Amino acid sequence: MAGLTAAAPAAPADPADAVRTVSYHGYRVQVPADWRVVDLEQHPTACIRFDTPAVYLGTAGAEPDCPAGLKGRTEGLHIEPLTRMTSATARELKDAKSRNSEIRLAVEDAGVLVTAAHTTATERHVRQVLGTARISDDAKPKKAIPSAPLATPQAVGPQPGDFTGKGFDACTAPSQGAMDAWLAGSPYRAVGVYISGGWRACAQPNLTASWVSNQTAKGWRLIPLDVGLQAPCTSFSSRMSSDPGTARSQGANAANGSISAAQSLGIPAGSALYSDIEGYASNASCKAAVLSYLSGWTEALHAGGYLSGVYSSASSGIRDAASEYDNPAYTRVDHIHFAWWNGAADTNTGSYVPANMWANHQRIHQYMGEVTETYGGVSINIDRNYLDVGAGSPPTPSKYWVDTFADAPVFASPTSTSQTGTLYKATNYVYCKAWGREIRDGAGNYNHWWLKTDPDVGPANQYVSAYYLSRWG
Repeated sequence: MAGLTAAAPAAPADPADAVRTVSYHGYRVQVPADWRVVDLEQHPTACIRFDTPAVYLGTAGAEPDCPAGLKGRTEGLHIEPLTRMTSATARELKDAKSRNSEIRLAVEDAGVLVTAAHTTATERHVRQVLGTARISDDAKPKKAIPSAPLATPQAVGPQPGDFTGKGFDACTAPSQGAMDAWLAGSPYRAVGVYISGGWRACAQPNLTASWVSNQTAKGWRLIPLDVGLQAPCTSFSSRMSSDPGTARSQGANAANGSISAAQSLGIPAGSALYSDIEGYASNASCKAAVLSYLSGWTEALHAGGYLSGVYSSASSGIRDAASEYDNPAYTRVDHIHFAWWNGAADTNTGSYVPANMWANHQRIHQYMGEVTETYGGVSINIDRNYLDVGAGSPPTPSKYWVDTFADAPVFASPTSTSQTGTLYKATNYVYCKAWGREIRDGAGNYNHWWLKTDPDVGPANQYVSAYYLSRWG
């Protein structure tokens, strides 16, 4: 049973500063008074969702009732019994790093695991909340058992791979029991999973490398989704820059984070990762920002060996991408995943996209949203999808020569700041152009483009800024 207490402030306070103390197994933390507190033992089907601030106490239920259409993140905590801890879990707040917009703390003095969800804007406040934690006398210490460093279980091939048929997506990855029940009784054989992004609304307690491996071994195909920055012309709290150059860099950063998440889940190179950009009222500057973001997203995914996809409304993000299909200023995504709730289980885009674009098994149609279906006694609120996708492969990078006018530092990625080697002044070979952080000198010269180094002439598979290149061919 979750022990829950609430205490009023000792002295009158501004309502905006009012707090209450929440206690679970002797772990006591002060949270804003307007945060919801949900006891998962009393409400086992409650959805752990952070689109509004909340504290969840206890172990997540096997079949949470999560609306499929939830998007967005604010801040909140999930406090549960401590069992094992992974490399992503810290014992001290000062050592805790945020990964995928979550901070995980193993509080052994109380035997609890604390997961703190946040955005870039709310991380500081969440850390302040965690800093108020105290351990009461009735706490029962428990040592965490470190998870053995085992090889990451792998998906059965690239995802979603070659597949034509029906799929669904849900806000949180369903339990193994739910997936098995739906495999036996539903018409669906593909499932969308939110693997990364700081704007994911729902917690993902089931989404592990073992879960990925198990589902794909049973015949499920996965649609890996990233929910990150949204169009700048929306009112969403997490928006990309309206400056195309900055947006492009943000897209590349999002892709690198999604690649890291995919690899930790055993989703291999060759898979398509989809950037979820919700619908927006398009205009010229907003369109330029979104397509620049998707260009950076695509370039970084290709550099990492993944295919790129975009999920958006057919009437906004998808139509904008189609309108610049052959524009060399933008790097085209490999797959489109379009929301058009017309009830038709097909990949016809109507007037939004010409039939000859993304025509080679490169489409997913979300044709109905937020419906509850039941198979094998398990009900899930879902969005319905129809897929016509092929495995494909990222474009093969072309190798070409460049003149390096000075000894140039090289880095592990286009966004890294830790030098890993040097590409010496000479004629060198490089390949795989990507968008990354800006290199600038005192005279105002700068460049955002980065090139991957060739092992025949320099450090293998590192990146050098195009700032150091005088000519190429």
